[in-house]
Amino acid sequence: CCVLNGGIETQSDSILNAQGVPTMALPPYRVDYSPIIDRPPIKWPNDARVALWVAPNVEHYEYLPALDGQTNPWPRTPHPDTQQYSYRDYGNRVGFWRMLEVLDAHSIRCCVSLNLAVLEHFPEVAEAMVARDWDFMSHGIYNTEFINTWSEQRERAWYQDSIDTLRRHTGKQLKGMFGPAGFSSENSPDLMAEAGLIYHSDWMHDDQPVPIKVKNGKMVSVPYSIEINDGLLFRQHFEGDYFLEICKAQFDQLYEEGAESGRVMCIAIHPYLLGQPHRIKYLDEALGYIMSHDGVWQTTADDIAEHYIANYYDQAVAHAEQFNK
Repeated sequence: CCVLNGGIETQSDSILNAQGVPTMALPPYRVDYSPIIDRPPIKWPNDARVALWVAPNVEHYEYLPALDGQTNPWPRTPHPDTQQYSYRDYGNRVGFWRMLEVLDAHSIRCCVSLNLAVLEHFPEVAEAMVARDWDFMSHGIYNTEFINTWSEQRERAWYQDSIDTLRRHTGKQLKGMFGPAGFSSENSPDLMAEAGLIYHSDWMHDDQPVPIKVKNGKMVSVPYSIEINDGLLFRQHFEGDYFLEICKAQFDQLYEEGAESGRVMCIAIHPYLLGQPHRIKYLDEALGYIMSHDGVWQTTADDIAEHYIANYYDQAVAHAEQFNK
């Protein structure tokens, strides 16, 4: 199928179905198109309008990481980059504990985007998270180790290592992943499902969970956020007051829409950023505002994925077929 691009005929991303008709599927053909205005409604527990999950990115970076020939974890200077390494170390030394006070004050049960090495390098942090019965999705072992160049065999073994590490330190079963530094491979969804995981948060394409096609099993995307995300904001020189403003605006819009069909809101935070002394009050205010509303299911990505798969996955797959025949 060809489309016009500035008057130039080019090959589009459409593929042909069995009848030779172009479909709406787009590479990598993992997700069917389904417009949100025409989906069967989603109902969260207790008729909540918004499923709110808070995702602290509790991370550990290697001081002298191995280079894979594609991506440099520390591009600012020749290694070692002591400044940026130590800046991130602030999160586990100070920022995490400051954020913990705010999260506890609002009774927030988090789903941590976790570099699993934290469990071994920082046992005090691990103990604090386990004591609060937080859930955990893998964010890799280290945030300086990228999986997109790995062989299928190496990535498969890596999932098993991640599963074993989490169970050993927390007693929890690993159910989802947000790729280390946001990286994954073409094989990742299939290998994740093979290992027993049920959700992938690298897909930032929706305000509701969406089925992801895998070779075996069921997998969904659970909406993470690179909008309501202190990492993206503060690196672009926005500050805490703007973070608060957009948290409120995001919630207000999703809360209104959620009266018809449930929405997901993720607040992605980093202890070394929002845990700074001059920013922590904005997290406090944002959570206070959101949690003052009725109809908020404060939950985790694990619980969102399980609820959706149990109640809406099959229906969503069948509904999407009409747009992707």
